[in-house]
Order: sequence, then C-alpha cells, then structure tokens
Amino acid sequence: MARKSEIVGMKELERAFRELGKVPQTVATKSARAGGRIVLKAARANAPVDTGELRDGIILKRERTRVKGKAVYDVMMDPAKNDVFVKTTKDGKRYYYPASQEYGFLTRDGGYIPGYRFLRRAIDENANQIERRVLEVAGKEVDKALRKGQTKGR
Repeated sequence: MARKSEIVGMKELERAFRELGKVPQTVATKSARAGGRIVLKAARANAPVDTGELRDGIILKRERTRVKGKAVYDVMMDPAKNDVFVKTTKDGKRYYYPASQEYGFLTRDGGYIPGYRFLRRAIDENANQIERRVLEVAGKEVDKALRKGQTKGR
C-alpha cells in the first residue's frame, strides 16, 4: 500500500532553492573581498619595514573570471610600483625586492638569508578568521537577496 506524506514548508524550501540559484554575482564578490581584506591587513602588518614602500605596495586585486558565482581576490604587490621594487646590484643583475623579502636570498659568499614569509603567514595565521568572514558575509548577502526576491513576487 502506497503511503502519501507531505513535508510542511517543502514548497517554500523549493522556491528558496530556486531563488538561491539566481543569487547575484555581488554575493560572491562581497564575500571574497571581505576575506581578502583580512589577508591584506595582515600582510601589511607582517611586512618588513625599512622605508615603508614594501608595506604600502601590497594591494588587493580581483582576478578576472568567466565563471558565474566565482570571485577571487589576490593580495599582491602593486605592478605600478615595479620601478621601486626592481633593484639592481653593482654588477648589473636585477632582482625583485618583494620576492627576496618573501622567499629569502643568497648572499655573495653563498650564505642563505631566509625570507620573512609575510604574505604566506598572512593567509596561514588567519585561515579560520577568513573562512568565517567569507561565510558570514555570503550568508548575509544571500539572505538579503532572497528577501528581495520574495518581495518581488508579491
């Protein structure tokens, strides 16, 4: 014998999931930017300070993507400041100063000076906080979008 059952609120849940599929790109953008800001702030705080150029040259830049619902932000060195960051040794060799500070470098005598890893530590030390912030902002934005969508139909 077939049993018929009904889940209370199922139609509303199905409607909410359909609306969730229509959530605007701004949800992904705002939540990714919120997580990126945490990394940016930590990277600037961790950056070695000699003249301050290195710290001030760290920027947050959005990657281009063709995938709807995806947003990625890079914490990177500002390409506009390459004239400041590209250094030249006495024998004419060029090197990128931020990379030498991040990863380390070899000295003339063959010794190794370890890098500060300020960009890597900015992500590693704040991973849980970044995740929580991204989910928090995404949740708020999805709720806002769903409320906006429900009021349109009335």
